[in-house]
Amino acid sequence: MRKLGSALDRYFEITKRGSNFSREIRGGIATFFAMSYIVVLNPLILSGADAAGAQLGNARVAAATALVAGVLTIIMGAWAKHPFALATGLGVNAYVAITVATNPGLTWPDMMGLVVLSGITMLILVLTGFRTAVFRAVPPSLKTAIVVGIGMFIALIGLVNSGFVRRIPDVAGTTVPVGLGFNGELMGWPTLVFVFGLILTIILVVRKVKGGILIGIIAATIFAGIVELVAHPGAQGDGVPTGWSLVTPSLPDWEAPDLSLIGQVNLFGAYNHLGFTAATLLAFVILLSIFFDAMGTMVGLANEAGNVDKDGNIPNVDRVLLVDAFGAIAGGGSSTSSSQIYVESGAGIGEGARTGFASIITGLLLLLAMFLTPLIHLVPFEAVAPALVVVGFMMVSQVGQIDWTDWGLAIPSFLTFVLMPFTYSIANGLGAGFVSFVLIRLFQGKAREVHPLMWAVAGAFVIFFGIGPIQAILGVS
Repeated sequence: MRKLGSALDRYFEITKRGSNFSREIRGGIATFFAMSYIVVLNPLILSGADAAGAQLGNARVAAATALVAGVLTIIMGAWAKHPFALATGLGVNAYVAITVATNPGLTWPDMMGLVVLSGITMLILVLTGFRTAVFRAVPPSLKTAIVVGIGMFIALIGLVNSGFVRRIPDVAGTTVPVGLGFNGELMGWPTLVFVFGLILTIILVVRKVKGGILIGIIAATIFAGIVELVAHPGAQGDGVPTGWSLVTPSLPDWEAPDLSLIGQVNLFGAYNHLGFTAATLLAFVILLSIFFDAMGTMVGLANEAGNVDKDGNIPNVDRVLLVDAFGAIAGGGSSTSSSQIYVESGAGIGEGARTGFASIITGLLLLLAMFLTPLIHLVPFEAVAPALVVVGFMMVSQVGQIDWTDWGLAIPSFLTFVLMPFTYSIANGLGAGFVSFVLIRLFQGKAREVHPLMWAVAGAFVIFFGIGPIQAILGVS
């Protein structure tokens, strides 16, 4: 047993990266709890009918989501050796659902074909070294801004989905998009669970208690179960603004996983229904989103884990990017939308995870969740959100590493980390940062300092941001 432990230690470089098995296990569990909501949320996002009236079905999407996430996360851990978990990407899945709903004649298999084609393109870009070269062409200050932006983004996710911060209805007289609680007041038992978990987690982290983040999640989950048992706040909705946001603590009946969605993909169906130009533009948007979301998340998480060298390079970066590319292919091939590196992996990193061993723990739990859905339904988002807020603080603390004396770096860095949370998109923040960096250097007379790949990427983002007018000019929907 000792020899096995030593072999695993050497393979994953656990001791070398300043970790140990207990930290890796705690980190893997914390990441699982932080991201497990996607097994419940993804079916809700992809629940609409397509043009042919077909529906994917919540149970089938949940099972496929857990399976693909579990397998990809284990591969990431065992092969790329980083504490990064993968699952269906939020944003891409919403874009897919909206696109299917608004394009007559487009079916789910057709749309998933575009996701698979985007993944294949991504795979080619990784194998040719292009994606790695883009990563290395990004200036250090912008890489730091990515870390800060992701920290702000996951903190906002925690605050919004816990109900502590809420979107304000778009009505006459509204001057701000979000506010404190409901109508400016903190209301409801679920919000109390979040506040309890946040205070407890902060205390444990400040006191440097081992496993503080995971203890906070478990304690808040137990409290949430008691609250639901006694007070019955129920699910949040139009008539119940004070209920649970995403998951209501419960123990539903067990049912065998239905994996019949796997393989239901029509690779070139979208081209047959929409035509070459419209289908290609849709595929381009998907490609850019998964390309840069993953790169930004990877940079942020690797820096937070300390898994970068003195030049800011990430070990096994090609393997990380290859697994991410396969995530798009596997997600499209299983009708769950593109899978990508999950920002909630920061919860495990905050708990001490530094190696791929933690990802294997997370992946195994995701596979278990495919059979034991009650495990997912026991943990409401309000119990996990405190961990995201605390980890967000840890990541934002790196803001001092940005070179604020050089406005050609400072302004793009600022736009990068501000627009990630404000637009609810990592890709949007990256795009604004890259485009502004190139333009400012151009007008500073320092265009030669810009890596050629940054020009290419900035140009791609100009198309990305202008996709609406471009489609209108070309006469495609």
